[in-house]
Amino acid sequence: MKGFKFYERILGAFHDHPTVSKLVVLSSVSGGGLLAFSDNNQSQNLISDSAQGECKKKKVVVLGTGWAGTSFLKNLKSSSYDVHIVSPRNYFAFTPLLPNVTNGTVEARSIVEPIRSIVRKKNFKVEFKEAECYKIDPVKKKIHCRSRHAKNLGGNDEFTMDYDLLVVAMGACSNTFNTPGVLEYAYFLKEVEDAQKIRRSIIDCYERASLPNISEEEKKRIMHFVVVGGGPTGVEYAADLHDYAVEDLAQLYPSLKDHLRITLIEAGDHILNMFDARITEFATEKFCRDGIDVKTGSIVTKVSEKDISTKDRKTGQTGSVPYGMVLWSTGIATRPVIREFMKQIGQGNRRVLATDEWLRVEGCDDIYALGDCATIIQRSIMEDVVAIFSKADKNNTGVLDLQDFKEVVDHICERYPQVNIYLQKKKLKNFDDLLKGAQGNDKKKIDIEMFKQALSEVDSQMKNLPATAQVAAQQGAYLANCFNRMEQCEKRPEGPLRFRGAGRHRFHPFRYKHLGQFAPLGGEQAAAQLPGDWISIGHSTQWLWYSVYASKLVSWRTRILVISDWFRRFIFGRDSSKI
Repeated sequence: MKGFKFYERILGAFHDHPTVSKLVVLSSVSGGGLLAFSDNNQSQNLISDSAQGECKKKKVVVLGTGWAGTSFLKNLKSSSYDVHIVSPRNYFAFTPLLPNVTNGTVEARSIVEPIRSIVRKKNFKVEFKEAECYKIDPVKKKIHCRSRHAKNLGGNDEFTMDYDLLVVAMGACSNTFNTPGVLEYAYFLKEVEDAQKIRRSIIDCYERASLPNISEEEKKRIMHFVVVGGGPTGVEYAADLHDYAVEDLAQLYPSLKDHLRITLIEAGDHILNMFDARITEFATEKFCRDGIDVKTGSIVTKVSEKDISTKDRKTGQTGSVPYGMVLWSTGIATRPVIREFMKQIGQGNRRVLATDEWLRVEGCDDIYALGDCATIIQRSIMEDVVAIFSKADKNNTGVLDLQDFKEVVDHICERYPQVNIYLQKKKLKNFDDLLKGAQGNDKKKIDIEMFKQALSEVDSQMKNLPATAQVAAQQGAYLANCFNRMEQCEKRPEGPLRFRGAGRHRFHPFRYKHLGQFAPLGGEQAAAQLPGDWISIGHSTQWLWYSVYASKLVSWRTRILVISDWFRRFIFGRDSSKI
């Protein structure tokens, strides 16, 4: 491919690695996945050259069964691997439907698929170990695991596994921001077990408030449901809880319907801050109409057994909010095992694992990280601006024209994704238009200073990818397709450009393609923000939400179960039992 020397100059030459005999893949319960450049159903293309020599069987160990790990497993097709999975859960959970589980709209078993069922039809060996990885040793290339089953039976509950390649997709945990009392008294919504606990707690509140010896003041406290966090999960849970209480529980507990209160506490200036302002405004107005109290600019400082202490972000005024149940949904934090691993490899000052654009952990040749536990560190174009200019200035004249960029412009846009984002924002057709703007109407040549000026604002578009299931799934598919193309695996399918004899690199870097996002708002209404600044709000969008989520479920079994649960809810209402 033309322009490969340009990459060598910017990134440096990368020496070849010896062939490995094992591959270990770690995935998680709530982690993410990858999307590959291929010519199949994936939205990105993957380029590879045929490798020489015979393949050695590679051992793949997968820790976890979340979005990243499951996407990797589903898309891994090469028989060159011997796959091992290690995860504390033996199933994959479709986490976007967890709010539906909390109110009985969907049963918990309808959104989970056993991981053994997902991989049983693979044409290569796959083994599963239900255990938790508590330590990663990159020096000895081992992972230390702990099983709960052996401990319960009185045996040894710890074991180690070696690896040659490690793919870490262990997800993240809920972020409490070290707020006192959160771990003791608040509920989270990250796992299926969390949704089941919330469902039982809601009914517990109703049953306790129905007892004859409960005072009116205590009833008001018990029937006050608080949601901390105005993101998609918190908003959807509040909307689903309102529908559950008004449409179903009000008929079963008529004496309590006037005591119901739902409060949404958000530290920011508005809810759904990652959505378009039109959606934020509509959601806030709808919640006000439904009687859901939205408190923005309010920071929770403490959670006790019966009340929440808050402080106004602007005025500093403090207050107390009595509650019967509180859901904590304020973002994610790094798992302890990942934090310890980051310290070992010199990333202790980061929030999450740092990887390159090929998802390889920085400083570790044999370890990859996907999903919520990691972030891709994009390279700044201003760091390489001199090297880029020098490559384009083939005659070393110190000035250049647009023609000088014909061989390198595609590589610039691929290596630095912020360029394309900046061009779209400025409504420029291509990179040439950006340079023309720096040249001006009366100049036909551009020097290094003008070149720097043209690119000075580009790096402002560098953004970390959101911690969503969509990102995780695309990452898992990407890495799996990289591995699939390495059946004649002379070398590992790893990151920074592997130059071959013809000057072609094996893989394009990972590029996330945003497909849109939904925000269910209750009352059979939803909001959607799709690519192209297309906004849809209302009942028709809710039906679009039904169809999209049904299509994204992991198997036909879960599709049939979820759709039947939705129909059951329309006919018989939501289940109010604590089972």
